[in-house]
Amino acid sequence: MSRRRPSGLSPGDSSRRRSPLHRPGRLRVVSGALGARLPLTRPPRHPRLLPAPSRSPSPSPSPPPRRAQPQRPLRMRLPVRSRGPQKPRHRAPRGAHALSPERPRRRRLRAANPVLRRMLEKCMQGRVLLLTICAAGIGGTFQFGYNLSIINAPTLHIQEFINETWRVRTGQPLPRHLVLLVWSLIVSLYPLGGLFGALLAGPLAVMLGRKKSLLVNNIFVVAAATLFGFSRRAGSFEMVILGRLLIGVSAGVSMSVQPMYLGESAPKELRGAVAMTPAIFTALGIVMGQVVGLSVLRHCSLELRNLCVEILSTPIWLIRKTQNREVLGDPWAWPLLLASCLVPGVLQLASLPLLPESPRYLLIDCGDTEACLAALQRLRGTADVAQELSELDEERAACRGQRARRPWELLQDRGLRRQVTSLAVLGGALELCGNDSVYAVASSVFRGAGVPDAEVQYAVVGTGSCELLAACVSCVLIERVGRRVLLIAGYSLMTCWGSIFTVALCLQSSVPWMPYLAMSCIFAFILSFGIGPAGVTGILATELFDQKSRPAAYMVCGVLMWILLFLVGLGFPFIMEGLSHFFYVPFLGVCVCGAIYTAFFLPETKGKSFLEISEELDRLKEADFLKQNQGPDWSGPEVILSTEL
Repeated sequence: MSRRRPSGLSPGDSSRRRSPLHRPGRLRVVSGALGARLPLTRPPRHPRLLPAPSRSPSPSPSPPPRRAQPQRPLRMRLPVRSRGPQKPRHRAPRGAHALSPERPRRRRLRAANPVLRRMLEKCMQGRVLLLTICAAGIGGTFQFGYNLSIINAPTLHIQEFINETWRVRTGQPLPRHLVLLVWSLIVSLYPLGGLFGALLAGPLAVMLGRKKSLLVNNIFVVAAATLFGFSRRAGSFEMVILGRLLIGVSAGVSMSVQPMYLGESAPKELRGAVAMTPAIFTALGIVMGQVVGLSVLRHCSLELRNLCVEILSTPIWLIRKTQNREVLGDPWAWPLLLASCLVPGVLQLASLPLLPESPRYLLIDCGDTEACLAALQRLRGTADVAQELSELDEERAACRGQRARRPWELLQDRGLRRQVTSLAVLGGALELCGNDSVYAVASSVFRGAGVPDAEVQYAVVGTGSCELLAACVSCVLIERVGRRVLLIAGYSLMTCWGSIFTVALCLQSSVPWMPYLAMSCIFAFILSFGIGPAGVTGILATELFDQKSRPAAYMVCGVLMWILLFLVGLGFPFIMEGLSHFFYVPFLGVCVCGAIYTAFFLPETKGKSFLEISEELDRLKEADFLKQNQGPDWSGPEVILSTEL
């Protein structure tokens, strides 16, 4: 059999048959398929020296007898140019990158802080939830804190305006005690309006929904701002009185609807932190109200004020050439100061309509599954919400066939006695713990400690900043330590600092450093209040009641708290006059009762769904029922042995 000529060589080119490529130990090319077995030797000098593969269907010829024994074969595709040896790919095992020195330091830090990484991922996923919190808070509880403290700066200017208006009408000045009476009416109508707002919050939340209730609530803000802004121009202090009533109604609605809206929109692992944000916005509003009235524009030029007036489109009569004036608290600008509540309302009207409604309201109250699913996906930042949607379906099944409860039905239901009692006791303790009284005496304590009168207002701003800082710390801690721990620690620390504060007030005239101790106790007391009761109490109505009872629960809690706020403001001057340095002793008893009740009767709700909380409350109710019927010494049925001899 004749030897077959390799493909690519002419018949007359026999001299090239024994080319160096065919010598033993060299790279040898065999005609046939592309994937020929090649020895691991040095690569060819150039691809052109290699013969073209044969397209003949005949099998490849046998190797020549002079061929040396090849080394370990390797498949090679031709005519791809060899790129030299490459490092084999090695995949590190899972988690090895955290210890590998070749990885960047940022990766190691991420792996070393999984909690921080999860928090950042949650923030990125829940940016819509974060925007919802800000939009609801800026026109909600921020308004409550802002209008609560903003009235203090223009006190003397408003009293002068009352007296001047009366003189213009009658030609005679108003007696001093009547001026104080009108001023007290202006201040006290704010909690009275809050009471009306709390009664209005429940029906609004049921009929319009949570988000629309907050939007409609801004009608009262716009009306109040209009009355405030034109009161001096119209020469009517009655407009100020009516404006304070309307802004109080707005605060009452927002204090009830905003925690309900945010608590229903948050996931269960973040529900406590999200529900703490109303307290943060309340403290922020208090601080802003204190700051706006400060005397910081002492040397404000007329040109700068003209520019601000043109930008804000304020009337020309606000411009006065005075060198010592407050931000918005001077004799001419105080209507603008009170009307500045319009700015947060406009911000909420511009932002909140773009954000989703409460998913629980959409599914359980409205029965709209598609809208609920869309709201959940937007709030969570992911399409995988099947587990949470199934929990909502279970909650809807538990509430099927029920209608929204009314407040009197809530009080008559024996099955909700523990929840209503907890809400009443801890809601009352929040208003009667003495935090407002500490704010009231802070200025006099600071003056007694040697703070100049011109600097006292800055120290008062420091008290509001302490509450804001404490609320932010509580927002971080609440999902780590739980609700009960924060409440018990808050009331216990308030009892401790209140006792030391009372002792310091009694000894401040005899011991030189006691006024400084009293001033320190004020800041410590406010920090304790902000960490514990200030924010945690607002979560109770959201977590202890189901979807059908929640609006009525907020109505009951809101009415109770606004009534107590009104009574404390009305009766504190008499307590101060009667007890002098011991004025805080009655509030100490309230703090002790709050800590004891929380320790023995309030269940922990951290990390639980609303359905799990309801099941736990049902178990506690059954246990209480068995204790009442059987008694503590019951040991089984009595055996009658009367026939025994």
